[in-house]
Amino acid sequence: TAPINKEALNLAGHHYDGHTGMLAHLTGQKTAWMLLGSERLKVIHVSTHVSLKTAIDRATPERILATIRTGNEHLKRIGYENPRIAVAGINPHCGESGLFGNEDDLQVVPAVAMAKAEGINVVGPISADTVYHRAYTGAFDLVVAQYHDQGHIPIKLVAFDTAVNVSLGLPIDRTSVDHGTAFDIAGTGKANHVNMKSAIAYARRLVSGKK
Repeated sequence: TAPINKEALNLAGHHYDGHTGMLAHLTGQKTAWMLLGSERLKVIHVSTHVSLKTAIDRATPERILATIRTGNEHLKRIGYENPRIAVAGINPHCGESGLFGNEDDLQVVPAVAMAKAEGINVVGPISADTVYHRAYTGAFDLVVAQYHDQGHIPIKLVAFDTAVNVSLGLPIDRTSVDHGTAFDIAGTGKANHVNMKSAIAYARRLVSGKK
């Protein structure tokens, strides 16, 4: 899909947070996930278009576990035999044993333990200021981000023109560009097709089941 203007969507009476939420509703799914994929870094989000306060509240052990499962299944589908998954922490330094908050101990640790018990190759929580570098340099195949900016900033830094937005948890396959509508450059001839080309290529990977 091409970019969508969320403000215009809602002004028109369609009250969704974007394509992912709209497609989840239209296909009868209670939950869907956003994965941002590039060649060297892939990130799946526990939550996306909500306030930071709401995102932390939503990061329950059950939702984090469901996110880990979804990411694991997706990577297996595109050819990863035993995906290596890292879960980012919520607080600075994962809370430093409660010094900077106990959300990591109460919300993330139980989810990772349950995922490990299911045989998923996952570790965490790992401090968000280091986990993306480790994944980018080859230590992990996927990072579970706890909220929108925690996942979007690193992947847009390293793959701004080529990262692909993939909706998971739907009964249909959907990939999209990882940028907005860019109305400010409409009609100028400056639009770049590379991101759409990447989205189409990723859709082919989903069909072929290959890396």
